[in-house]
Amino acid sequence: MEFLYQAKTQTGELITGKVEAPSEDQAVNVLHQKNLAILSLEETRKGLMLQDLTTAFSRPSQKDIVLFTRQMATLVEADVPLVEGLHALVRQIEKEAFRKVVLIIISSIEGGASLSLALNEHQKIFGRFYISLVRAGEAAGKLQTTLSYLADYLERSASLNSKIKGALAYPIFILFAMVVVTIILITTVLPKLLSIVEDAGVQDLPFTTKVLIAVTSFINQYFVFLLILIIGAIILLFYYIKTPRGHSQFDNFKLRMPQFGKTIRSFYLARIAETLSVLIKSGVPILDGISITSDVVGNATYQDILLRAKENVQGGGTISEVFEKYKEIPPLVVSMLAIGEKTGRTDFMLENIFNFYKAESENSVQNLSQLIEPVLILILGLGVGLLVSAVLLPIYSLVGGA
Repeated sequence: MEFLYQAKTQTGELITGKVEAPSEDQAVNVLHQKNLAILSLEETRKGLMLQDLTTAFSRPSQKDIVLFTRQMATLVEADVPLVEGLHALVRQIEKEAFRKVVLIIISSIEGGASLSLALNEHQKIFGRFYISLVRAGEAAGKLQTTLSYLADYLERSASLNSKIKGALAYPIFILFAMVVVTIILITTVLPKLLSIVEDAGVQDLPFTTKVLIAVTSFINQYFVFLLILIIGAIILLFYYIKTPRGHSQFDNFKLRMPQFGKTIRSFYLARIAETLSVLIKSGVPILDGISITSDVVGNATYQDILLRAKENVQGGGTISEVFEKYKEIPPLVVSMLAIGEKTGRTDFMLENIFNFYKAESENSVQNLSQLIEPVLILILGLGVGLLVSAVLLPIYSLVGGA
């Protein structure tokens, strides 16, 4: 939030200016620390449309957060005072919205708040995992080490997401192009070609031609209705997935998809192992670590498993005892985790589990993308064969008969 103030200095000079703060009380504290006597303080308000556009186009990306964290870790390691270091970082931030967030964080710290408390005001940007690690680093006096852990974690996470998206980008593009070409053929090209066959009065049409004429006629006749129906179904499905029940069912469905399910399970297992390992290494209590991991895992099925594991640990049990009851957790994970809990090296075992499933998920995605491509080519070939048999053969017979 931005406040416009009018105040007097200790020498009696009247000044006006703006101050960034998460609340009016924080703004007052910041001005008092500057030894200013406040005469007026008002929040500046932007137009809603302008504010929405600014937020939409300058919201920090994961790359921005990684860079900010890495730079902050470097400055802390160099013994640069935190506020001074953050002021230096602000000058390098290009996105206006993120720059304002960091300025608010600086104001909060200047007002006496810790870094974790200042970050907590922006939990939607930094997330509970990030803030909890910073809080643990502050408590242990290892802020620089914790920030380096954070930057490494965010970089690995971004790299894994990028590899998965990159591997699936080409098949998705091909599939999208096929759908677009099919719509164009059905709505513009095929009606003209099929009308030639119909106008010629051919009685003995191939079965494929009859089917294609019926499908093309139906789609063109009810195109607007079908389009509205499809869009409506997508919107309803989207809203249903947003409900707790729909979200849970969709996440469960993803894990049970043929071929894709195994890849998705490997991805989530890698995320669980890495997140919990980093939290434990950073000194976060195990119960808080499990709870935070359940928040960031991104899958309702695994979230429920982790929360049950937390309840078991609270009662004196272990995580592996709960994991063993669920088929979504492979026996390899259960056995490795059980060994880690018995030897007191849970974080080490979790790191090994992460490395294994990270490699497996990357390989699975690569193999899937290589498998999808020939399948799409086969579908494309079948489509071309259908068009040849349904359209071109009758036309060739007409030309031959003439």
